[in-house]
Amino acid sequence: MGSSGSTPEVRAEPSTTDLAELLQAIERLSVFHLGFQHQWRNIDWGQKAALKQRLESFSLSRTHVQFIKILLVGEVGVGKSSFINSVSSALQGRITSGALADSSAAHSSTSFTQRLRTHRVRTANGLLPFALCDTMGLESLAGSLPEDIINAIFGHVKEGYRFDHKNAVAQDSEHYARNPDLCDKAFCVVYIIAADKVNVIDERLVEKFRKIRKIISEKGIPQVIVMTRVDEACPLVKNDLKMIYNSRRIRRKMEMCSDMLGVAMSFIFPVKNYHEEIDTDDDMDVLILKAFEQIVHLADDRLMNETDDRC
Repeated sequence: MGSSGSTPEVRAEPSTTDLAELLQAIERLSVFHLGFQHQWRNIDWGQKAALKQRLESFSLSRTHVQFIKILLVGEVGVGKSSFINSVSSALQGRITSGALADSSAAHSSTSFTQRLRTHRVRTANGLLPFALCDTMGLESLAGSLPEDIINAIFGHVKEGYRFDHKNAVAQDSEHYARNPDLCDKAFCVVYIIAADKVNVIDERLVEKFRKIRKIISEKGIPQVIVMTRVDEACPLVKNDLKMIYNSRRIRRKMEMCSDMLGVAMSFIFPVKNYHEEIDTDDDMDVLILKAFEQIVHLADDRLMNETDDRC
């Protein structure tokens, strides 16, 4: 029997234009599922220089106060020390490591920071009137005690105190300051929460946060949330940090933080800390410095209303 004589069909290879259009379609589909078409929070990505200038020229409402403290609280491995370093890096234009951070901490159940450490904030030109206080991480069954964190906020815990997960600092201890002045107290508390972990935080840990929040709220201490590891929580943001305020997932994570601690969305700031970079990045810096600018304004507002004038 002879051949039918049919010619096999030859398919043309897709052109470069076809591939580009396909990739664009996939990108649009990703944005549709993971992000909003427009930013839900306005941010000027070109304001880095202006943010640095405003922070460098910031004057405290009480000029006799040398600096004000801002205290960081958070679970083990969420990036408290890394946020301190990231603020410093953004202001100095180079990667810094004044607050020692453990690169394995995100996978550890034990806090790398064991003592209360105060880090003065500086630029390339000198010190600014702010200090960031690092604390031992909170844990469900161990870590720092809420009582120690509260005492540190009110200035009763001396610099270098080694946190004890079993016993809070006693009033007759050498590490307890009976009569703290303005320079000993914290005027804003920053809860550091990892975006990729917010939905799995142990309820016992949440209760520790709430205990701290309840007591310091009664004293009028302002509180914000800095939400770290945003790139690990959303592939859209991992691909392009500028999509952070287009991301549905990041907005939902922020809403979860707000529901958990009662902090208003206006005082929740998603950031990406410096971790593996060897040079600073303008987009990362804008998020970090904008969060820090809001924090220092809140802290200075509290300083203005403080009745104690000793420093």
